[in-house]
Amino acid sequence: MFRLFAVAGLLTFAVAPTLAQQPPTADMGRIHGRVINPVGLPQNNGTVSLSTDGGVILTYTFPVSATGEYSGEAPPAEYTVVYRAPDTPEGKMVDSISGVEIVAGQDTTQDIDMTRQAFIDRLSPEQQKQVQAMREANAATITANKTLTALNADLQVVNQDFHDAENARATATQTLRATASKADIDAMTAEIANTKYSEIETLMTKDVAVDPSEPVLWLHLAQAEVGLKNYLDAETNYKKVLDLGSKSGRPEPEIMGAANAGLGEVYARTFMVDEANAAFDAAARADPARAASYLKNQAMIFFQEKNVPAQLDAADEAIKADPNQAILYYIKAQGLAEKAIVDPKTNKIHLPPDCAAAYRKYLELDPGGQFAAEVTSILQRAGEPVSSSGAALRN
Repeated sequence: MFRLFAVAGLLTFAVAPTLAQQPPTADMGRIHGRVINPVGLPQNNGTVSLSTDGGVILTYTFPVSATGEYSGEAPPAEYTVVYRAPDTPEGKMVDSISGVEIVAGQDTTQDIDMTRQAFIDRLSPEQQKQVQAMREANAATITANKTLTALNADLQVVNQDFHDAENARATATQTLRATASKADIDAMTAEIANTKYSEIETLMTKDVAVDPSEPVLWLHLAQAEVGLKNYLDAETNYKKVLDLGSKSGRPEPEIMGAANAGLGEVYARTFMVDEANAAFDAAARADPARAASYLKNQAMIFFQEKNVPAQLDAADEAIKADPNQAILYYIKAQGLAEKAIVDPKTNKIHLPPDCAAAYRKYLELDPGGQFAAEVTSILQRAGEPVSSSGAALRN
């Protein structure tokens, strides 16, 4: 703890704007200012007093606020302005400024700035070393805070970019209107998504150079690279996240889960099924609270990649984790339907075992869902009841 002449209070690091000052009364003058400690930051306590005899008798005393501000009124005269900390002994002072004139009807600004060389020179060599060490530490803190502010600003942009990329198709559809072809909508969707992912990649590449020890920056970089189908770099950077997390001693479950799931997506989209399954399992173990979400994404990615065997296995595992996700039954049914047979004469569909039940479960959970009309049509063509109650009656 740094103490001025062994009588000053603890120097705290608070910064706030200057308080608005009120005009003085006609026969009085006003004085206001800020008390700055030797480190260069506002002092957050103590008193400022006015003295006409050089500081022996303190005539007018004003409190120093938590932000270092003081203000008050006094009769016109020339004063010594004295700062005292809460624990300054009677008859002592921490600092003073002499020759301060207060004029009737006017407002005088007078700071007590203990960074001035005249004050520092009065400190002992040991106190001067403490001040210098605290200044250096404070400068490092200010630099770190500026860096953190810049990184947080970039992360806000990145979060919005991810949101915009995920909603790229809706944006494209709204922009092009109903008359647009699917090809035009697909092209604009890809353009929007690529623009957003490219911006994320640029920002995060810059930020990981600034702070290479922050896992979330590498995570977002890898996620953007997946969006750009740059799977090799994404794999490297997801592994970087996992390495940083394991070395931290207290890895964050959400980040570790997301990184493992990200690796799972990379492997799933590059036909490395065993590696993908292992990575998604690792995600579920690292972040059990989101295990069902990771397994759902696993099934959806295999479905998107048209990897039917992996799609079916993943759907079953995801249903075990959360049996109330309608999309999982659709994914399972679509996988089973790969073995459906269409009668060329009647155009009737013969569905394999469990397929109709999975379709019906989808409708039960999401009767107005995205695929509801398609599923209803398939069941009708197969001569299957649309509802579970109908299936029960039939059986």
